Amino acid sequence: MRRIGYRYQRTLARTAEVQGVGFITGSHSRLRFLPSAPDSGVVFVRTDLPGRPSFAASAEQVTDTNRRTTIGPNGSGVTLVEHALAALAGLRIDNCTIELDAPEPPGLDGSAAGFVTALVAAGAALQSARRSTLAVTEPIVINHNGATVGLHPPTNGSTGLTASYILDYGPNSPIVRQSYTTELRPETFAREIAGCRTFLLESEAHELRNQGIGQHLTPDQLLVFGPRGPLENSLRFADEPARHKVLDLVGDLSLCGFDLVGHVVAYRSGHALNVALAAALTAEAMRPDDVRANPRVGFARRQRAA
Repeated sequence: MRRIGYRYQRTLARTAEVQGVGFITGSHSRLRFLPSAPDSGVVFVRTDLPGRPSFAASAEQVTDTNRRTTIGPNGSGVTLVEHALAALAGLRIDNCTIELDAPEPPGLDGSAAGFVTALVAAGAALQSARRSTLAVTEPIVINHNGATVGLHPPTNGSTGLTASYILDYGPNSPIVRQSYTTELRPETFAREIAGCRTFLLESEAHELRNQGIGQHLTPDQLLVFGPRGPLENSLRFADEPARHKVLDLVGDLSLCGFDLVGHVVAYRSGHALNVALAAALTAEAMRPDDVRANPRVGFARRQRAA
């Protein structure tokens, strides 16, 4: 990888708070976004547990990626972190302490819109420390069972990150094949991505309820697709599922801890592949400059299985 440049880090101007019911446990959750020092990154703190255990939002702290991203060990960690992380990353809030009195953030409507509203109201403060902006010199692609996600080098002097997601559940799925591409900027994220909700098939919803997950939820609280489309609900965008996948991607890739430049392209990927890509990019960024500059090494790392 190579450094394209940098920008000055940002934190919140004041504390922001969001309350609601968690999607997984169904228990009430209070989340507080607090300003924090330069270079501290994003840190989750469980205020409901003895010793207030804390976990950095980094790829190495991820312990589970089954249908959601979990940071920290079972029992003391935090699950379904991707929407809160996406809100911070989408608005370019780099340093923040997230206090939680529950094992998961409020589920809200299954999107990041409630978090974005709270963060925008709190405002941002510029800090003196710099945050690096990195790009790959060769594509780094993660693939598994026909799904793939990869970061490709920037073209034509681009200094931003473009995200593309291709969603394909197959020809007989009630969710039609769709794609979405956007350049990730705070204003675009807030307007076109943040409000896109979690979705699942009716069969998946029944399976999760049988496991004791989300038994308090009804179809009007998130997108559940039956044979003829959303049940008791309507789409905010025709391609809302693909946009929500980009939302998840933004949250998961924020685990790198630095800005990315280039084009991230995903096909049927989920949290497992997203986090694997974040881990691969983090490892690549930490390699010595003389190794990263070796084109043979770069080519050998272009593709790997998750």
